[in-house]
Amino acid sequence: MEQIELLWEPVRKTYTVNELSTRIRGLLGGEFSDIFVAGEISGVRLAASGHCYFTLKDHESQLACVCFRQNYRYLKCKPQDGLSVVVRGSIDVYEARGQYQLLVDSIEPQGLGALQLAFEQLKSKLGSEGLFDPGRKRRLPRFPRRIGIVTSPAGAVIQDIVRVLDRRFPGLHLRLFPSLVQGEGSVESVCRGIDYFSASGWPDVVIVARGGGSLEDLWTFNEEAVARSIAASRVPVVSAVGHETDFTIADFVADLRAPTPSAAAEMVICTREQVLEQIDTYGHKLTQGARYRLAMSARRLHELGIERASSSFRRTIGRRQQRTDELEYLLRDRMRGLLASERRNWESAASRLGALDLRLRFARFRQRLQSARNAAHQRTRIYLAHRRSELLTVTAHLTQLSPLKILDRGYAIVQNEAGRIVKSPGDAPPGSDIHVRVASGTLDAKVAGGRNRPQRGE
Repeated sequence: MEQIELLWEPVRKTYTVNELSTRIRGLLGGEFSDIFVAGEISGVRLAASGHCYFTLKDHESQLACVCFRQNYRYLKCKPQDGLSVVVRGSIDVYEARGQYQLLVDSIEPQGLGALQLAFEQLKSKLGSEGLFDPGRKRRLPRFPRRIGIVTSPAGAVIQDIVRVLDRRFPGLHLRLFPSLVQGEGSVESVCRGIDYFSASGWPDVVIVARGGGSLEDLWTFNEEAVARSIAASRVPVVSAVGHETDFTIADFVADLRAPTPSAAAEMVICTREQVLEQIDTYGHKLTQGARYRLAMSARRLHELGIERASSSFRRTIGRRQQRTDELEYLLRDRMRGLLASERRNWESAASRLGALDLRLRFARFRQRLQSARNAAHQRTRIYLAHRRSELLTVTAHLTQLSPLKILDRGYAIVQNEAGRIVKSPGDAPPGSDIHVRVASGTLDAKVAGGRNRPQRGE
């Protein structure tokens, strides 16, 4: 009996503390991986290592959480005390304290959109660094000749900017850095465009532009990397992102914020007519000032009694004034000639480029193809309509000639056993089977007798 009891005695398993912790970690990690936990953040602590530690709690329990540096840097919503959030992560065991904790991958606030909160956090951070201060913003050049544009090469934005610039001041040099403005890789693409123009020093001003959209669509221009590229640019930057009511971090950092891409093109350069008017205005003021000073000097000389010297002086000044007028007219004519020549050159180049535009060729080809399709479709419809009319006519005629129509008037068709139509008593002798077809069906019968119809006159 003792041997049987010894065989059923349980075998004792002794774990080391590390073995037990490892076993528990495996069980918890396998059961609670990639989970979502809702609660309130408290006790946020950012370590020198870059890791962030905090507690997630509700009215009954609390959970230790850690967000490692490689995940913390990409959080759009940074942990803050008192913030109600939904945390995504996995359960792990910290062996040094024998404590289970949540390894945080992402944080989403409850009640306030994650993007909006991230926007406010980054705005507060960059504002405290002085990136929004008016004192660091540069004035745009009054007459830029070279303009760099960072935007998508497709869409209406670049077309609107080019059209406005050409209307206001033809002959400007434009250079486009094609960039993604939304989605994966757009942040790096926009930064490369800004850094390229900054390093090259080619443009007098840079326009960073994008059309309107939701907060998510415009988020590329709310990223810290884009804001710092704008701040570090050695060339003045105009932010033209979204519509008039849209504001991004790029708008606050840029040297000038434009409500729309088209407005940005209007703000960077005045019209050619304004330049000519200013030249005329300054010339008129200069002439008036010179004449006033000459008149005052002449009056003073006259008052001093130096009439002869005054007369000679007036003649000299008159000749100089005449020469000034001639130079003024010549300068104005030369300026207008240069502007007209530049416009003709631009129109010639635009005409040549337009002739090479594949989109116009494809449009003409599509138009011809569509016209051919429409003509063929129209001919087919006419042909089918004609054939349908003929078919209806023939069908009506055949219907009228059909022997079956006679059956509707009470007549019948009689067939003998061979299936031939009976026209005389001899075709169906007495005792033979016949089939009678009426309007609504057929009848089977047997001939009892028959006689021929008497001829007329008998």
